[in-house]
Amino acid sequence: MLYPNIDVSEMFVEREAQRGAMHTRHLNEQLVRVLKTIGYDVGFQRGTGQYLFDRDGARYLDLLSGFGVFAIGRNHPVLRNALKSVLDADLANLVQMDVSTLAGILAERLLEHAPYMDKVFFANSGAETVEAAMKFARNATGRNEILYCDHGYHGLSYGALSITDDSNFRGGFGSLLPGCSSVPFNDLVALEKALSTRQVAAFIVEPIQGKGVNMPSDEFLPGALALCRKYGTLFIADEIQTGLGRTGKFLAIEHWNVEPDMILLAKALSGGHVPVGALLTRKSIFDKIFNRMDRSLVHGSTFGKNDLAMAAGIATLEVMKHERLVENAAQRGAQIQLALKGMIPGFELLKEVRGKGLMIGVEFGPPKSLRLKASWNILESANKGLFCQLITVPLFKEQKILTQVSGHGSHTIKLLPPLTITEEDGTWIENSFRTVIADSHRVPGAIWSLGKTLVDNAVRKSA
Repeated sequence: MLYPNIDVSEMFVEREAQRGAMHTRHLNEQLVRVLKTIGYDVGFQRGTGQYLFDRDGARYLDLLSGFGVFAIGRNHPVLRNALKSVLDADLANLVQMDVSTLAGILAERLLEHAPYMDKVFFANSGAETVEAAMKFARNATGRNEILYCDHGYHGLSYGALSITDDSNFRGGFGSLLPGCSSVPFNDLVALEKALSTRQVAAFIVEPIQGKGVNMPSDEFLPGALALCRKYGTLFIADEIQTGLGRTGKFLAIEHWNVEPDMILLAKALSGGHVPVGALLTRKSIFDKIFNRMDRSLVHGSTFGKNDLAMAAGIATLEVMKHERLVENAAQRGAQIQLALKGMIPGFELLKEVRGKGLMIGVEFGPPKSLRLKASWNILESANKGLFCQLITVPLFKEQKILTQVSGHGSHTIKLLPPLTITEEDGTWIENSFRTVIADSHRVPGAIWSLGKTLVDNAVRKSA
């Protein structure tokens, strides 16, 4: 049978100019409106490593990396070749009544980084991995309650959303999963009070919270693990964003010498091409879920161990090892944090720089001088966090740096670049932030004018 030649790259070129119109008609119209309003509709054409190129050929430094997906950069040749080799091999993929060789290899290599773990369960995404962890914890302990931290983010499917502390995401979706409650981050007293009921199946926590880049105290994670052991609760480390070298260690929990009962990975493990999630756990827990032959399929995911996803994970680990990307994250992160922290005394709007490795939060806050304070208050009264969002606009349009605020209503910009960035990229970041922050201290100025325009437009639409 003759098939038409499907050249997707040619299709992309032919329809690229219609991308906004197609999304408005068939997908998310509100996202298109947002991008146009803030000037982000530049039509990115290609990506290489840590760089993006728009329709005019301008180069941008990507400090968003697809929400942390592109740890090894975009379109890495090793990853691409690995995926091509799978397609060319005509493998018997997803037979289901068989076991996957590539899944075995990837599981083996992941467990080398957490030798206290024994088993791996593969899923399709971070949220799906969180869902699996919740099920595993309830089944293994016979308990129903799941405990999470305020300001925590674990995903947007129903179970994961039930342990995500963000009203902007939770609102309007009805009743969520019962038995889920929160405790303050960094509060061991509150945690012990909640655990002391001995009804909590699991405590799930991001070692560093993604929404705000909130750092744990040195005592919190080790103390939380000790309390979980005391009260028979499983400790789940959600490393979906912090894992695979992001913080300058392969796992963020290594900074605090914590050995949890489950580790959740996703995002960077995909290499940016084929979604994959991985739950690492102990044999004693795993065997309580899959405890008989008739329960060998009691939990699963149709595409969870597909050969392309497994190959992407294997290739990603190889690239990270041979390019020493974990070490690079630690070195480049220290460079960037040192430069940004050095600016704090000179800029009253810049309050704090925090993080580990290449997970960095740059926090802004109320100024003291009267003129700046008046302008700040106008923006904040209209929309909390608007000033911080306005900082990202000239970073993008003038400095060619793509970044984003760390959450709804946040005063923190999160830097989450590929782990491949160079010393020169670090200087680019430093100079760009210095220029934009300096401009933000001038009233009147471009940032404040844009803010006033956005506020006025919002007032007119609400009238």
